[in-house]
Amino acid sequence: MELELELVSTDLIARARAGDDEAFRMLTEPHRRELQVHCYRMLGSFQDAEDALQDTLLAAWQGIAGFQERSSIRTWLYRIATTRCLNARRAAGRRLAKEWDVPKVEPPEPTRLGEVVWLEPYPDAALEGAIDVPPGPEARYEQTEAISLAFVTALQVLPARQLAVLILRDVLGFHAKEVADMLDSTVDSVKSALKRARSSLQDRLPPTGGREEPAPGPGSPAEEAVVAEFVRAYQSADLDALVALLTDDVFMSMPPMPFEYEGCDAVAGFCALILGSGRAFELVPTRANGQPAFGAYVRAPDGVSHGTGLIVLTLSGDRISAMTRFEKSVLPWFGLPRSLPSR
Repeated sequence: MELELELVSTDLIARARAGDDEAFRMLTEPHRRELQVHCYRMLGSFQDAEDALQDTLLAAWQGIAGFQERSSIRTWLYRIATTRCLNARRAAGRRLAKEWDVPKVEPPEPTRLGEVVWLEPYPDAALEGAIDVPPGPEARYEQTEAISLAFVTALQVLPARQLAVLILRDVLGFHAKEVADMLDSTVDSVKSALKRARSSLQDRLPPTGGREEPAPGPGSPAEEAVVAEFVRAYQSADLDALVALLTDDVFMSMPPMPFEYEGCDAVAGFCALILGSGRAFELVPTRANGQPAFGAYVRAPDGVSHGTGLIVLTLSGDRISAMTRFEKSVLPWFGLPRSLPSR
């Protein structure tokens, strides 16, 4: 079977080199989704990841004639994708935060201002088949953990090459020599960058050591119970019930606005402002980054509910340890409408 697959791959490569675009598609399509997830981890933006993926496939098509088969097609594509993402990060420069724009609502003083204002959610529907690919034996993180909002956010503050090395080694499990070849570097340089990246990442990730309970399994009765109570509390503007769901160190952010609130009191103060604004909310369930999420809609006087954003929950046991609110522009990525008809 392995020999048969190798012969098929060799035939497709030969045809692609000769300009057969269907052969090229057959070579690259099996890796398309995992490459997009790789670009997302590198860039933190769903839109930027799609752009980087398209650049990667174009560069691969233009360069297939020079592919010398010293590595697998998959490794070669990861090399191109990583280079495109590093170039994109350099070109992006410092991205500006967005100002508060919720009419007639003045936010409380934030606990701090966030750095990663370009963060965007990743639809679970686009993850299908992308994180099921087994990583190399040296990977240190589960694929589901490595797509979570907390993990992707922590990655974004790493220097670009450290970021690339950590993803390629600890998330995807490529060998040090493979990573050195991808980055036109040396094994010693890769090992040094990885050591620094691991240290920085641990400082940025939520604390472990027993204080954080694992999240319940996706779609499990435990997860559904927390989600149902959150929806009930939010839609009925029951602040006490909502606060009862929060961990003591709960964290809230809302990219591309930099406002961040840390701790139950600070998050409760923000939620009190939103739920006490007199607006009636309707939540529509979806999933983002392997986490429960909701399209948030505000009901207008005519009964039509208009999309106002996307809320993603991070769960710890039977409570909520983080809430991330994104703008309404992301709703179509999740197959959610911009408005809901009146009932």
